[in-house]
Amino acid sequence: MEILTRLARSALPLLLALALAPPTACAAEGETLEYAVKGAYLYKFGLYIEWPAGAFAAPASPLVLCVVGDDPFGAALDAAVNSEHVDSHPVQLRRLKSLTRESGCHVAYLGGAEAPHEPLRGVLTISEVRGGGVISFALKDNRVRFNVDDEAAARNGLLISSKLLNMALSVKPRAGKEGR
Repeated sequence: MEILTRLARSALPLLLALALAPPTACAAEGETLEYAVKGAYLYKFGLYIEWPAGAFAAPASPLVLCVVGDDPFGAALDAAVNSEHVDSHPVQLRRLKSLTRESGCHVAYLGGAEAPHEPLRGVLTISEVRGGGVISFALKDNRVRFNVDDEAAARNGLLISSKLLNMALSVKPRAGKEGR
């Protein structure tokens, strides 16, 4: 709930601007708000992930957030992650054309990029397409929500907090576990 409360607070000025905007501006602003919320989720998800040993070179090494392929966030994401931390890790943003094992990403948003065919150890993949990553965004009742593929997380060596799993619309369980 804390992540949702912070997101709501940070989005309040934008919501007020939308309420006062002319109707023709609202559609574009709605999409802007959607991607502002998704951008905040990108690094906040990292708070609920247990990374495999060796994922970070040092306790204060950056958490590398990569936008792979199409970038719907633009400068808003740069502003959102500026001086942010996930635990002791400063968030560092990179934009890439493709994702490989050598990319050095901890969190990777796959913006129209094809999901990797093989597991990427220590990488939390996020997509707009269900099944296209460990987490997939979804819109429900005009709200940004998400689904979790915990089996894909296990393949990538990630452990997702039960708090995040409980916030998900749906969870594909790890092999041998029940899901919802």
